[in-house]
Amino acid sequence: MSPTRGVPADLIAKNIKHIKMRSDKTKKGVERAPHRSLLKATGLTDEEMKRPFIAVVGAWNEYIPGHVHLRRLNEAVKAGIRLAGGVPFEFSTIGVCDGVAMGHTGMHYSLPSRETIADTIELQVQAHQMDGMVLVPTCDKIVPAHLMAAARIDIPSIVVTGGPMCPGTKGDKDIDLISVFESVGALKAGKLSEKELKVMEDCACPGAGSCAGLFTANTMACMTEALGMSLPGCATSHAVDAKKHRLAKESGMQVMELLEKNLSPSKIMTKDAFENAITVDMAIGGSTNTALHLPAIANELGIELPLELFDKISRDTPHITSMRPGGSHSMQDLDLAGGVPAVMKELLKKLNLECMTVTTKKVMQNLKSFAVINPLKNKEVIKPLSNPYHKEGGIFVLKGNLAPNGSVVKQSAVNAKASKFSGPARVFDSEEDANKAVMTGKVKKGDVVVIRYEGPRGGPGMREMLEATSAVAGMGCSESIALITDGRFSGGTRGLCIGHVSPEAAQNGPIAAVRDKDIIEIDLKARKLDVKLSQKEIASRLENVNHPKKKMSGVLARYASLVTSADKGAVFEI
Repeated sequence: MSPTRGVPADLIAKNIKHIKMRSDKTKKGVERAPHRSLLKATGLTDEEMKRPFIAVVGAWNEYIPGHVHLRRLNEAVKAGIRLAGGVPFEFSTIGVCDGVAMGHTGMHYSLPSRETIADTIELQVQAHQMDGMVLVPTCDKIVPAHLMAAARIDIPSIVVTGGPMCPGTKGDKDIDLISVFESVGALKAGKLSEKELKVMEDCACPGAGSCAGLFTANTMACMTEALGMSLPGCATSHAVDAKKHRLAKESGMQVMELLEKNLSPSKIMTKDAFENAITVDMAIGGSTNTALHLPAIANELGIELPLELFDKISRDTPHITSMRPGGSHSMQDLDLAGGVPAVMKELLKKLNLECMTVTTKKVMQNLKSFAVINPLKNKEVIKPLSNPYHKEGGIFVLKGNLAPNGSVVKQSAVNAKASKFSGPARVFDSEEDANKAVMTGKVKKGDVVVIRYEGPRGGPGMREMLEATSAVAGMGCSESIALITDGRFSGGTRGLCIGHVSPEAAQNGPIAAVRDKDIIEIDLKARKLDVKLSQKEIASRLENVNHPKKKMSGVLARYASLVTSADKGAVFEI
């Protein structure tokens, strides 16, 4: 058979000569004639049988705006793989759109989908003994799931995150999905008309990509790049930008070099690399969900990332960008300012520069070759370490008698006036009850809203609760009402919203002992979260607490029986 048209046979032979192929288990030798027969039924040639088989793991579907364009990116990746002498095999994973799942039963399924997605990739790739992977995910749980699978399977892999959505526009102001969520609260407070809300609804999300601010999806794309698992510039390159397609094609070519050098994820995602990612996270003020996802990815490699490490790095890393939802800049602004490489260059003295990356070069080498294209935008968006927005990082870890094992807050999205807060508890045993109380004005200024039995096990699924937080923000009460939960808050949340309270209520954590009108004290600078009760009183109440029973079946029942606490990354205990 002749070689693939356009790629000289001697070049292909040179590229793959020294590669030991796992896929030979499925295609080499007389015993594998039946296997080759099946592969030929898909159209494969004898020449292609000699080359590495590369999985192109997409997440395309027609339901999620972050995913609707991924089919085209997959094609670009496959073109790159073929250019470099490999044979691509595409398949897709599932995905949950957190925005559409928000505020109802659907959100129970979002975090559990992370483990399922990782499992499906493992099953598909290991069953067919692929030689390498290019992963093409977008959105909140899908990106960490793909990274978990890459860590678990540990064959040469590279990630192409799908890219942010462009911001919407209303008048001369940039808006995004969170603008719409907050507008609902403004409507309930009589500050906005239904006609104005409809305008926001129509304008906020102008096309493909993950929501335009530094919410969980885009934070995890930045983490992927900071870990060294995607090409420089990939995280902030937008879904509609031709640059994203060039990066996808280059990533398809690059996986072949990773294969030739046997450079797998375990050699890239080291403890030092995770520390780099957390440092970048703190500097940009990313989503609190990184405190769930980074430990879960690290866990696949046998690396522990305790909450204490997040707090240690936060204390030592200034917050140097002002991104939506807490600030004014969009992902488009960050991209024009140089993206993750520009942030890392500013953080040079705080990073582990010897970490290897998918470029097959170390962090220091990548940053040496990086140049800012738009210096004015760079200065506007990324502050120097000597003049940060906050002296400490974007995420704080709070502990106290209400959260002995920790809780997290996006302090970069909290007004300084609310950094110390004390008020009576308004306790709700479900998100629905809390949302109803907030939307009907039953929660007053000065209250501390406690939403419990929404943790990984108690939810189950640790729902994000953006409706309540956005309603409070839309009503103009971000400085005067606090929210606390053993569940999660969206990466789009702003205000005094403390999540991941551990241990959770379903595991008899102290949050289960809180009653209406108990005084809760929050001190961000001191990293404290306390209920004004003695340990004796808390213990006494916990002995007599009646945990609500929830009917569970299928995925959720299995998830609740296996999942660990939020401070452990909500990973499965097997």
